[in-house]
Amino acid sequence: MAMNERKGFRFETYKAPEQSIFDRLFDIFQELITHTSGDFDEAIDWLRELDKEYELTTEDYTIEDFIEELKAKGYIREEFKDGGGDAQDGEEGSGGGDISITAKMERIIRQRALDQIFGKLKRSGAGNHKTGKSGQGDEHTGDLREYRYGDGLENISMTESIKNAQINHGMGSFQLSEDDLVVEDTQHKAQMSTILMIDISHSMILYGEDRITPAKKVAMALAELITTRYPKDTLDILVFGNDAWPIPIKDLPYLKVGPYHTNTVAGLQLAMDMLRRKRNTNKQIFMITDGKPSCLRMPDGTYYKNSVGLDDFIVEKCYNMARQARKLHIPITTFMIAQDPYLMQFIRHFTEANKGKAFFTGLKGLGEMIFEDYEANRKKRLK
Repeated sequence: MAMNERKGFRFETYKAPEQSIFDRLFDIFQELITHTSGDFDEAIDWLRELDKEYELTTEDYTIEDFIEELKAKGYIREEFKDGGGDAQDGEEGSGGGDISITAKMERIIRQRALDQIFGKLKRSGAGNHKTGKSGQGDEHTGDLREYRYGDGLENISMTESIKNAQINHGMGSFQLSEDDLVVEDTQHKAQMSTILMIDISHSMILYGEDRITPAKKVAMALAELITTRYPKDTLDILVFGNDAWPIPIKDLPYLKVGPYHTNTVAGLQLAMDMLRRKRNTNKQIFMITDGKPSCLRMPDGTYYKNSVGLDDFIVEKCYNMARQARKLHIPITTFMIAQDPYLMQFIRHFTEANKGKAFFTGLKGLGEMIFEDYEANRKKRLK
């Protein structure tokens, strides 16, 4: 008689996968280089301090070895002002060259931000920006319908069409007519033009709280998401302080807060000017801010500033911009990362004027909400 085998579960203490010293340091370095706005020297100084406290390196692999490996892998480069060329082996730290991160490293930082903020959504593979309208499109729905003139041959369901031919004409001799053809329906995918506005006024680092780094991570993640998953979409990024100006995606890691007031009107004006030049019919603005509007540029070039409370003159200009955007069918989604009641009330009125959306949130979960609203806005405006 065969003996019955016992089956069950075995529980063991979890052991984290082995990670090389370089990988461990590189993971920390990516976070530090984001916080230091791309300042390599400052990031390495922080890394050295962490190494002293937590013994991240060994006698066989030091911070200097890590720097050399960063160079070998193409993540950093050293440039000499006198044109003396690249540093020789072993000269790191004594050659006097300026070290900066490369485009390869910038891309790694954006990918890291995407994993941190949209990681769960990214792994699920969900989201194709469907319009909900079926017809001649590029997204298969699984629904079948009769063939119509102009349908592409690639959308014909051959299995269902042959079955119809056998039913309609019998099994004796195979005959396939146009009336037998069945097409798998498709959906249109819309294109979206998005402007992301980032507040870089002084309040983003006020009171010792770093709000610009999480906002910057969101921007990098959104940029990586759209450029890789939605290549037909457009994303433009602008920053606003006393004035507003566009920045390229590659400059996001280097973004810093300045000694600025908050000229929300200038940011909105530039955003709408940029969107007017886009051919896509679907347009939207995201605005990440933590402060009240406190500045306007007057027609004569001077600045009107008021940091005390909410200035009625400035606030009304903001409401007017919100109404203009509404007339242009451009919804504004505001992410207010402050909890001041009077600022929240301002954003509510601003959102009502635009018929857009607003989120009152801390920094946690900000990225996921941007993504969800990115999808929702896209569906909502299509007709």
